[in-house]
Amino acid sequence: MSKSSAFDVVIVEDEPYLASLHRDFIEQNFKLRVVGIAATLEQARALLELHQPPLVLLDNFLPDGQGVELIDSPLLKSFDCSVIFITAASDMQTCSQAMRSGAFDYIIKPVSFHRLRSSLERFMQLVETKRHVKVVDQTALDRLFNLPAINIPSASSTKGIEPNTLERVQAVFTHKPDISWSVEQVVQEVGISKTTGRRYLEYCVEMGFIVVEMQYGNIGHPRRLYRKKIGA
Repeated sequence: MSKSSAFDVVIVEDEPYLASLHRDFIEQNFKLRVVGIAATLEQARALLELHQPPLVLLDNFLPDGQGVELIDSPLLKSFDCSVIFITAASDMQTCSQAMRSGAFDYIIKPVSFHRLRSSLERFMQLVETKRHVKVVDQTALDRLFNLPAINIPSASSTKGIEPNTLERVQAVFTHKPDISWSVEQVVQEVGISKTTGRRYLEYCVEMGFIVVEMQYGNIGHPRRLYRKKIGA
């Protein structure tokens, strides 16, 4: 896939680890190119005005406000942009406000990569439909906008997953199933890079072998830890 043919994406996420994780997942699996990452609403507005991307992944809880305010802003309404809302906000009011304002999808943290994949696949399908189809029928409309993404079948991607490395990563959790591991601890144990470790850990989450635990401290962002799923 050439970079020139990819569609631009802006990620609005104040947790650097998650922003990096989403960027890697998007660019490795889709015809998409992340042109900027914003940690605040102010940065988001600047990036959106500069790039006018067709897609933005938008967190809600940001240092200078709530992302849901951005969805219905004149800036986003000024160009054709789909919003995938990714947030820990699970209250019905926030969800309803986001969907009423035109969010393409709403994903609750911690993010399931099955769920994110389905959402991105629907977005890519929408882009292609808008480019090549002038008139659609009811079935096509329902498939693009109304069907819950969770009902859309999607196969788990094994791109970049090597069996021997996967076995070594899984062995870390099998040998010590009661320990919650950080990505740094896993990559040190296995002897791989952090980028590779993240990819394998999220693949293991996707296939149900391990689960994510968020460790909250008094200062800074929560840490993302991994533990073997009971019965896996």
